[in-house]
Amino acid sequence: MWVVYFLLDGFVLGAGMLYPFLAKDSHDKKILLKTIGPVWDGNEVWLIMVGAGTFAVFPAAYALLFSYLYPVFLLLLFALIVRGVSIEFREELFVRGWRKTWDGVFVLSSFLPAFLFGVLFGNLFLGLPFDAIGYHGSFLRLLNGYSLLMGALFVLLFLVHGSLYASLKITGPLTHTALHTARRIWIPLVAVMAIVLVLTSFTTRLGDSYRTSYALITVPLLAVLALIAIRMFLAAKKPFMAFVSSSAVILFFMTSGFIGLFPNLIPSSIDASHNLTAYNASASPYALKIMLITSFIFFPLVIGYTIWAYYVFRERIKAEEVSDETSSGY
Repeated sequence: MWVVYFLLDGFVLGAGMLYPFLAKDSHDKKILLKTIGPVWDGNEVWLIMVGAGTFAVFPAAYALLFSYLYPVFLLLLFALIVRGVSIEFREELFVRGWRKTWDGVFVLSSFLPAFLFGVLFGNLFLGLPFDAIGYHGSFLRLLNGYSLLMGALFVLLFLVHGSLYASLKITGPLTHTALHTARRIWIPLVAVMAIVLVLTSFTTRLGDSYRTSYALITVPLLAVLALIAIRMFLAAKKPFMAFVSSSAVILFFMTSGFIGLFPNLIPSSIDASHNLTAYNASASPYALKIMLITSFIFFPLVIGYTIWAYYVFRERIKAEEVSDETSSGY
């Protein structure tokens, strides 16, 4: 569910961060908003499922995670709320400065979730300072060098993902601008990804899982190959395949992290004996059986709804179809 959420909302967050840089005027801004307008709120369903699923299946991990990382989750929640508000409110008044204000709020509320998700997983990969007594960290301690670098990686990855998505949904000069932006951001993305991979191998214990089975190394290797494929497909002028490749980077990178964590859910940086794992933090067998049945019922429904929504809004946004005189409707 984490992977699917990042695949879907990742390009919305990326397009939102690039919003003032891709759009040259208010007409271009409306075009970009129409590319994400019909789908952004549906993407949030997957984030809600992550929270609900964690609460039901791993209640102990849910309680401690939201307790230890409360400031991060609070900022994340506010940013996601304000993002939706900014899309709606920018069209409500036509007074000087109104749209610019909400446009700025929209960009900031797109950047913060991407960055905070990176900080969140950076701290999980490092481990949190807790033991039998409790949590010994602070908000500033969460903003360590590794987690900040992970935040930058998430931002850059979503920027590339979002620019490629925008190039597939719009026509005209904006398409070329989006593809050019993806090429430019790809270079710092590769640099940050390389640094993160090196630091991860030296500063975290994620490598322990890979040492149990060297075949698992193929997963992060596929992430690297997918990252290279983005540039190759951009050079070959195949934006759709470049977008597929950026999706593969997210898929394999996150999967690599989860493989490295397993069986831990929240590792302790103080004493490994206090790690919360998939075993000691899970719900009762009866609750797990109920969740298994519930998942078989509702999971296909959510997947079907998601596929249907993207199928209905699969057409490109044509510039001539967007009027600058009327509300965008989203």
